[in-house]
Amino acid sequence: MSALVFLRSALGASLVLSSSCLLAGNLPVPQDAKVVDQRPATEQERVYPLSPLRKISGRLRLDDKVEARGQVSSLTYELPVERSAREAFTQARETLQAEGGYPLFWCQGRDCGEASLWANDVFANARLNGGDERQAFILLRRSAEQADTLVALYSVTRGNRRAYLHVEEFVAAAPLGELLPTPATVLREMRDTGKLDYPDLAEPQAAWVKLLGRSLNLDSTLRASLSGAQAEDWRQQLIKAGVRSARLEVGDAATEGLHLELIR
Repeated sequence: MSALVFLRSALGASLVLSSSCLLAGNLPVPQDAKVVDQRPATEQERVYPLSPLRKISGRLRLDDKVEARGQVSSLTYELPVERSAREAFTQARETLQAEGGYPLFWCQGRDCGEASLWANDVFANARLNGGDERQAFILLRRSAEQADTLVALYSVTRGNRRAYLHVEEFVAAAPLGELLPTPATVLREMRDTGKLDYPDLAEPQAAWVKLLGRSLNLDSTLRASLSGAQAEDWRQQLIKAGVRSARLEVGDAATEGLHLELIR
């Protein structure tokens, strides 16, 4: 039984939840939030955007996406007036990443595109129809044995100042294969958290070397240390990918896979 299903069976939709309750693998429930929409796990074809949303000639257009079939379950929380959507989103994101999940796509505000498209076309949930500048979305992939599980977080504040956090868990019916974050997402994560963790990456892989090289070169002022058993090999490969050697150091952080840390 997944954490989402367990929570639904244990709590009613109108129950006020405490921060000690956990969802989707130790994802903290926003303090004093209440569940206003809950959808049990059902098998369906699911599309998750990896780019801002826009409509052209009445049709939703995506530059990139994850499309797969699997079990989808979700919860939508209405936050108390004293808690912001950004605060709840950040807490949930940090918890997921601490458990080893890494972002595939992360956007905030108008960088996400039209909020109405996220509410209606992506999540089919009118409660999430808020302001373009007051939204945030992240799609994370679990690590290791849960690599075929995705978790989507979406927060928004409506014009009436009501704030919501939507949590959706997707368990793919077939292996998802290689999914890479967008370069802009990697850069956002590095700037926001000061580090990148990829526990599933041991020795350098060509696709990831190319991605990390592109991401780091989006801001040529950033310097980073690399830790892990193959840190020096990663450093050399990133230099070959066009990252200046002076921007990369080998660190000594204890880690599985690859760990990058921003040098401030």
